[in-house]
Amino acid sequence: MSRISKKIKKKYQETNKFSLLVYLILRILVIVCAVLQFLQGEFGNTILCVFSLLLFTLPSLIEERLKIDIPSVLESIVYLFIFAAEILGEINNFYGIIPYWDTMLHTLNGFLCAGIGFSLIDLLNNNSEKLNLSPFYVALVAFCFSMTVGVCWEFFEYGADKLFNTDMQKDKIVDVVSSVELNPDGKNVSVVLKDIKETSIKTKKGDVQVIDGGYLDIGINDTMKDLIVNFIGAVVFSIFGFIYIKNRREDGFVRGFIPQKM
Repeated sequence: MSRISKKIKKKYQETNKFSLLVYLILRILVIVCAVLQFLQGEFGNTILCVFSLLLFTLPSLIEERLKIDIPSVLESIVYLFIFAAEILGEINNFYGIIPYWDTMLHTLNGFLCAGIGFSLIDLLNNNSEKLNLSPFYVALVAFCFSMTVGVCWEFFEYGADKLFNTDMQKDKIVDVVSSVELNPDGKNVSVVLKDIKETSIKTKKGDVQVIDGGYLDIGINDTMKDLIVNFIGAVVFSIFGFIYIKNRREDGFVRGFIPQKM
């Protein structure tokens, strides 16, 4: 075995141990969180913890069923992403406490989904005698796959907000409104209101909710921001993936995100 091959094998063994360590630590933390949420009577959060534990089993199930080897780097990031989104984000309200937490996760989601789409088409391309796809085409498919997942997720958030009165789209307070609905003459010319200090919402029952600091945006800014950062993540990985196919470096950065056929 060559010296380079030995180094790659040693590095693989070390990263594999790291992935297992990440999995065990996060699994213990989720179990502790589930017990605490149950004792506090937060049964919805308890179910979310159980759901997270089930998601942790997906990488191993995919490897077993599809007969592919998921790199430890990708596997570890998937575990951390699930923990950051469900346990820290939803249960511990990191989405509200830490600025740009949601933005960071959606950017990473765009990156990871592009990696998954890239892996699927690259595996098909490498293990088929009838296909010989160009690097640009593989990178383009990866980008489209990531954006499709991002759009479908925003559909899910919108549907949950409409059907179950959740706030997955995360409403924001803005102090500028531009709308043709405010045009007194009914023309298709927007009226701009700037420096809004306060708005009030009155229900049929007479209840009044005052919003200090501006107007309550109903989620469009959050949705578009999520899609934009998903786009950025997808573009970044697609570029790296294109370069990877051109060079096929086994010890390169992208190699740690691409599953291989067993």
